[in-house]
Amino acid sequence: MTETFRTASGQVLTEEDIEALADEAERGYDLSKAKKVTVGRPSLGPTGVSPRVQIRVDPELAAALKTRAKVEHRSVSDIARTALREYVERAA
Repeated sequence: MTETFRTASGQVLTEEDIEALADEAERGYDLSKAKKVTVGRPSLGPTGVSPRVQIRVDPELAAALKTRAKVEHRSVSDIARTALREYVERAA
């Protein structure tokens, strides 16, 4: 029984398709034409690095934060970043 292979879009690959792909792989790929694929969320700054900072809060503060985020159509992270930035700038 022959195994069926499909592309990511669901198209069934024929034996000819598989042979053509194998021939192409054996010839080698021009990596300068390859598309760069990025994974994850985009960076928040120009350096390409956005360190993660995790904190624990009491349930009431978490609920209030989620409510405010929903009312303001913002993310919880955006509100937390704004609050931390304002706190740090005041302390300086």
